[in-house]
Amino acid sequence: MTLLLLLSGCQDRSYVNVYDKNLSRETLPCLSLRVFPPDPEARRTLRSLYPFRSDCPYTLQVATKAGIHCNSNANVPQKVTSNFPSAYLRMELRRGMKLLYSYYIDLTEAPGPSELEAAFQRLEKDVHLKR
Repeated sequence: MTLLLLLSGCQDRSYVNVYDKNLSRETLPCLSLRVFPPDPEARRTLRSLYPFRSDCPYTLQVATKAGIHCNSNANVPQKVTSNFPSAYLRMELRRGMKLLYSYYIDLTEAPGPSELEAAFQRLEKDVHLKR
């Protein structure tokens, strides 16, 4: 039983959607980067993982939020008995306005370099990127 609890704590809790099935067959030539709200640490971490180009038609939009407080009474049991999420990390791959891919994960604290690296590694696993 203890082993089951330990293993369940290491599972991937992210939500991934691939909206364009051609992403698994094609290699994207480049990515541009947009981080909102502006976060110099997140931008620096992501730039260390990939050579983003500002003139690329494919954009990786990264959004983070921390310090989220839920006032709903329906969530009281979860907030008391678990690590209730208070932050999130969302990455969306777009071409123009068209959403091609999304990654989302709830977190219990502000996303740091390790969460950004894990999210980008998942993106690279799902989408072929030219280096």
